[in-house]
Amino acid sequence: MKWRLQLLLRRLGAAGVLGIGVVVASAGFWASALAPAERELAGQRVALDRLRARSPYQPVAASGRAEELRRFYNLFPPAASMTDELERVHQLAKRAGLQLAQGEYRLERPEYGLWAYRVTLPVHGGYAQVRAFTASLLREMPTASLDALRFERRRAAETEIDAQLRLTLHLRPSTEMP
Repeated sequence: MKWRLQLLLRRLGAAGVLGIGVVVASAGFWASALAPAERELAGQRVALDRLRARSPYQPVAASGRAEELRRFYNLFPPAASMTDELERVHQLAKRAGLQLAQGEYRLERPEYGLWAYRVTLPVHGGYAQVRAFTASLLREMPTASLDALRFERRRAAETEIDAQLRLTLHLRPSTEMP
């Protein structure tokens, strides 16, 4: 076996051995540096596509505080789309592999300012699932806020947890709603 390797090395010569070394080093470089960079680039492209899908940025002008306030309110979904926003919450939970039990819902409509749709959801599943759900909720619904998160495990050896999420969907007041 040893003599076969020596014979192969003699046939390849110094240039062949150097070529094999370059190929092996290139494969190691690709696996350690280029592959993670490609994944990061793909993530950045997804983030860029998400940013392009948003409404265009409107710079602050000297047109006064009323215009600034109007632009701020336009960042939030209208109150008429409240059911769509709730549907997005349920879709995100489903995507994370969670089933949402019947929750508690309360709409707060102050005389001025944004409306707050307070949602309390009991959730049962794995910790990773609950974490993935809350991360995707905050990432994909930037006008929602996570107010409280409570975990409970019946026994230390269990992998499933019971969690209670309290979140607020912030909505722009609309004249179409009663």
